[in-house]
Amino acid sequence: MLSLDRLVVTELAGQVNNVPLQPEIILGFHDLCLVRAEGDDDWHMGQLDAEGSVICWASYGSDLGEAIQGL
Repeated sequence: MLSLDRLVVTELAGQVNNVPLQPEIILGFHDLCLVRAEGDDDWHMGQLDAEGSVICWASYGSDLGEAIQGL
């Protein structure tokens, strides 16, 4: 588990601005992360950047086991 004291955003295709997420849980797997945001049952896949922020690019559904297999 990673600290929640970091910026977490979702990149949206075709948009300049990223959408901030309020993380409830961040699981780190080397430089990849799974994030569950407050009020959202889905696990979002992302990557740690050089500053420690997480940039998410896809939702992997609500099943943690399936999300981990998608790594």
